Amino acid sequence: MAVLQSLSDLGQQVSSVEDAPPPREKKVDQFGRAYATGKRKDAVARVWIKPGSGEITVNDRPVTQYFARPVLRMIIQQPLQVANRMGQYDVIVTVAGGGLSGQAGAVRHGLSRALTHFEPELRPPLKREGFLTRDSRVVERKKYGRKKARRSFQFSKR
Repeated sequence: MAVLQSLSDLGQQVSSVEDAPPPREKKVDQFGRAYATGKRKDAVARVWIKPGSGEITVNDRPVTQYFARPVLRMIIQQPLQVANRMGQYDVIVTVAGGGLSGQAGAVRHGLSRALTHFEPELRPPLKREGFLTRDSRVVERKKYGRKKARRSFQFSKR
């Protein structure tokens, strides 16, 4: 063990000791699918992906039928566009709870996580775009003596 003379010596010794984190492994089931759960508001989405023609099925219905608004379909496809994997994976989704907007956000979160399970090298671009972070914002509860969470009843002097 060498005697340290300055802080720079300590920095060199520590950097030589530290190892790079172990590479992430591919997580796939016996059917060749990657699974992940996505959450947003009150919605929970269970997402399976497997190599295929790019077909997206939500609750046993085509994505165009379940999410009729183009904005919601765009939200769902964002992880595939960032990862440059459009049309390469079949996506099967089961989503429950919340409204359509929350469900679309939950599917995006689950799809991003499933992509990182299938291809661990996609984690940095998806993380950079913020798709792997669970959006923790939820509806504020209604308070006693209030009309809604913060709105009070109309005041009348007389």
